[in-house]
Amino acid sequence: MPTYQYACSVCDHAFEAFQSFSESPLTECPECKGEVRKVYSAVGVVFKGSGFYKTDSVSKPASTSE
Repeated sequence: MPTYQYACSVCDHAFEAFQSFSESPLTECPECKGEVRKVYSAVGVVFKGSGFYKTDSVSKPASTSE
């Protein structure tokens, strides 16, 4: 179940909520009953395995031996 971050527009109270995808977003602050908004942040991505570098699929030049 995803964790969403919210912040109150009135009292600046920040909190997290565990909600399923089908649930509606929260609209009321649990502290002051003011309006809340979702807080979005960057997500870290880690690529593992081969094939993620531009040099992995570069064809090697034909060797010229004389």
